Amino acid sequence: MDGVPGSLGTSLGFSLRLGQTLFSCASLLFMSLGVEFYSYTAFCYLVTIMGLVIPWSFTLALVDGYSILVKCPVRQPGVLVIIAAGDWVLSVLTLAAACSTASVVDLLFHSDGSFCSPKCCSRYQLSAAMAFLTWFLSLASALLNLWLLPSL
Repeated sequence: MDGVPGSLGTSLGFSLRLGQTLFSCASLLFMSLGVEFYSYTAFCYLVTIMGLVIPWSFTLALVDGYSILVKCPVRQPGVLVIIAAGDWVLSVLTLAAACSTASVVDLLFHSDGSFCSPKCCSRYQLSAAMAFLTWFLSLASALLNLWLLPSL
């Protein structure tokens, strides 16, 4: 199992990390466009988690890119365990943030528009959708890196 697609140091892993970075940046951008996001705890939680996911994914995308360029994938068990654990933790936190944001947006959207304008609510919905896409890619990375661990 030397080249599990999507694991650290592969081109699919690089693509997954770039996707995580882009979707989490988009989620953070859509949430930050509405200046009222700090009024709701779920929105602040999403901003905090996306602020953690962006540097994690970008750093690992750089590691993947370097591993691809030098054609030397990272196969140290200790490093892979830390990365797999970090992926799992951030994946669960991202899912929690996306679900809480989506539920608050749905509640605000169905409350006769008195709490947020349709423009702000649609931005918050886009932010939640981007957070779910970030979670999906993060889960894929976590599963693929976990799959690589027993073969080391």
